Parts: sequence; C-alpha cells; structure tokens
Amino acid sequence: MKKLLSLCILIISILFTTQSCTNAQQKNQDSAQFMEENISFAAEQYGLMLNKVEDSASIVNPKSFIEGKMKYIRPQEWTSGFFPGNLWYIYELTGDEKWKTMATKYTEALDTIQYYTGNHDVGFMIYCSYGNGLRLAGTEAYKEVIVNAAKSLSTRYIPEAGIIQSWNANKSKDWECPVIIDNMMNLELLFEATKLSGDSSFYHIAVTHADNTIRNHYRPDYSTWHVIDYSKSDGSVRHRNTHQGYSDDSAWARGQSWGIYGFILCYRETKDQKYLDQAEKALNFIASHPNYPEDGVPYWDFDAPDIPNTYRDASAGAILASALYELSTYSDKMDYKAWADTIVASLASPVYRAPLGENGNFLLMHSVGSLPHNSEVDVPLNYADYYFLEALKRKRDLE
Repeated sequence: MKKLLSLCILIISILFTTQSCTNAQQKNQDSAQFMEENISFAAEQYGLMLNKVEDSASIVNPKSFIEGKMKYIRPQEWTSGFFPGNLWYIYELTGDEKWKTMATKYTEALDTIQYYTGNHDVGFMIYCSYGNGLRLAGTEAYKEVIVNAAKSLSTRYIPEAGIIQSWNANKSKDWECPVIIDNMMNLELLFEATKLSGDSSFYHIAVTHADNTIRNHYRPDYSTWHVIDYSKSDGSVRHRNTHQGYSDDSAWARGQSWGIYGFILCYRETKDQKYLDQAEKALNFIASHPNYPEDGVPYWDFDAPDIPNTYRDASAGAILASALYELSTYSDKMDYKAWADTIVASLASPVYRAPLGENGNFLLMHSVGSLPHNSEVDVPLNYADYYFLEALKRKRDLE
C-alpha cells in the first residue's frame, strides 16, 4: 500500500512538473510573439512616418498629429529629443542598420542644443537623442555634446534653493523660480556627465535637486505638486501650484510618473536608499488610488472630477511602465514587472495602439499634453512612443 501511495505521489509530481514546464514554455512563447509583433509594428509604422519626414526639403522633427495634420517642432522645443530617441530604440529592437543611420541624422540635427540654457529641458533634448546614440553607437564626439549640455543645464542651478530652475520667472503667475516635477528626468544627463568628465559638480547638483524635491514637492500621501516656486534670495517655497493638472491640489498623472521614474534613476546612479523609498511610496499612492484604472493607464489627473468620463493619458502609462520594469530589478516589495506588463499589454491593445498607417504614424493614441490649456488633448505624442519603446526594450532585456 505504501509503495502504491508513493507511486501515485511520484506520478502526480511528474504531471504537475510537466504541466508547470508547459505553462512556462507557453508563457515565454506568448511573450516572444508579443514582443516580435510590437517591434515589427513599430518598425513599419515609423518607416511610414520616415517616408513622409524624409520628403521634406529640410530636417523636420515630428511631435504629434492633430486634426489631420502633423505637428513639427524646432530644436528648442522640449520634446525635440524624443523622435531621434525613438529611432535609436527601433534600431536597438530590430538591429537593422538603416535605423542607426536615420537616428544619427536626426540626433545630430540637435547639435546646437548642447549650448541651450533657456529652460531645464536640455536633459530631455540631449540625453534621449545623444545619450542613446552614445550608448548604441559609441560615437566619441557625443561625449562632449553631453558634457556641454550638462554645463548648460547647470547654469540654471540656484544654490540658495538647491534646485535647478525649470522655467523662467513669470510675473502673471507670480513665479520667481518655478521648478516642475518633470525636472527629475533631466538629472540623468548630469549623472552621465560626471561619469564622462570626472567633474563631480554635476553629480552634486543632481543629488541636491533630488533631495530638495523630496523635501518640498511631495505631499504626505506621496502625491506630488506639479510646480514649486522658490525664492531666489533665501530658497524658501513661495507657491505650490499646477500648470497642466486639474488643480493646485490635484495629482497630475504624468507628473506622478515623472517623479517615480526620476527617483528610480537617482537610485540607480547613487544607490542611496532614500530615492528607492521615495519611488516606492509614490507608487503606493497610485496602486491604492480609487481612480487608478484596472488596465493600468491613468486618467490625465487622478483627481479629475469627471472620472470615468474623461481622458486617459497613454504617455503617463508608458513612462510608468518603463520605470516599473527598472524598479523590478531593485525591489521585490511588489510584483513591479507584472504591473508593468499589464500597462504595456493595455498600450499594445487596439484601445491605445494605432492601426498601421493611421494616427500620423505614431504608435500610441490617447495622450494628453495639457488639458487646462486645451493643448494636445487626446492625441499621439512623440514622448508617449519613446517610453513605450523603452518599456518594450526593458521588458525584452528582463525576459
């Protein structure tokens, strides 16, 4: 009887192990097919976009597609680094050299931005373009561009407040030294510049800005204000406002994602636990929020009064997904990868991903630039595509 029982247990164990292996193989196969289809689609869609862009008499930089017309931007516009960044990511995902050629062309069209001091967005402009170019092509000259851009960004550092000023003073809003949560993303440029140059002043500026963002930008529930206005004379906080969110006291969705992503990259570069803790607490705010949808793609503002009858922001979802994939390599407090997979699966579905040949040949639909200003509402945006492609790249690396 004991021998029979042992035999039954052995058979059940074998069957269970076989089924588990089969399920794992099927899951891996499904994931591989998902990746292959999305990469193929991205290459086809952006191939169609490039055909139109390359027909122009000059080098143009697409940002969005609004009311049937492509919106092109000049190099000084804050999103100018994302289109070349998208080309770099498609090159990385496909391995096709033609994308490297095009990415190089549109990256180097931003050459003058290394000296731009008009706002904090030089980090987005240069690191998403030249930063990816340096990583993937190893072009030696790109190092100098990145260091020069970090010098330009550093001119906006205000020692009295310990922050990088985002925008210039605005009398109509009574802003003396406005800093937006988005600025956390530009710290990556400074960290890279220290590694390339050996100049630790860039590192010091980055960590001081991050520390003061923790101190002043976050509420007790770990939601973030969009804009903090500082005094240039003594560094005190003058105002706490929004610019693109629903209200001064609301949680603007893309701002939440910018902050989380920014603190995760700060942890990567410093290994300082407080940055990881900040990111996780800000994520807990999202995960436990009653207005956070099951598909993982946030409404444009967590406190918008007309939820659920209002806009989603695919860009906020894509940024969040990319950040979650990286966080999953540092922490197991939650299944951050599964959360990211949910968001990416939603973004890749017909609800958010455009049909081939439509949407101005951008990948994602349904992003919101600034609803209060009725600017770029429910349209594609080049940075939504950028962080979606980055999320796909990180997902593939993990799997």
